Amino acid sequence: MGRIYSLPLPRTAVTVAVDLAEILTAATHICVIHGIEVTQSTDVKDAEEEMLQLAWKTGATTSGSGGNTGVTPIPNLLGDAAHGMTVESFNTTKATAGTIVTHRVWDWNVRIPFEKVFTPETRLVIPPSTRATLELVAAPADSITIGGQIILEVIG
Repeated sequence: MGRIYSLPLPRTAVTVAVDLAEILTAATHICVIHGIEVTQSTDVKDAEEEMLQLAWKTGATTSGSGGNTGVTPIPNLLGDAAHGMTVESFNTTKATAGTIVTHRVWDWNVRIPFEKVFTPETRLVIPPSTRATLELVAAPADSITIGGQIILEVIG
């Protein structure tokens, strides 16, 4: 078993389609996604309810931009080793260069948290030296404040 980390997605106002998270694995590591949680805290009335799509993609050869570059996954085991990945969040210019593959797409009703815990057979695996993104596919109807976390395991 590898080392488990929580990748925080700090609450951020979102008005456009974004890469909620961008993970670039190290050349010597595999990253396994165990769970994804996405929440919002501003659209709380029936009239504000909307359905947004989230997508898991790999294959981008360049990073997105306009977001948070100082994102640090937090080890579950206090004092555990550094994660060895390059991580960004809320890039307003999405990673688009390369041969991008969409592996999963989910619908998210913003009035309830999106919580996805993967079984061992369905976990998302990011090979060494590979960039993966959790993407908000289209812009929300108005500004919403999105947050959450990704639970991941680093092997290697």
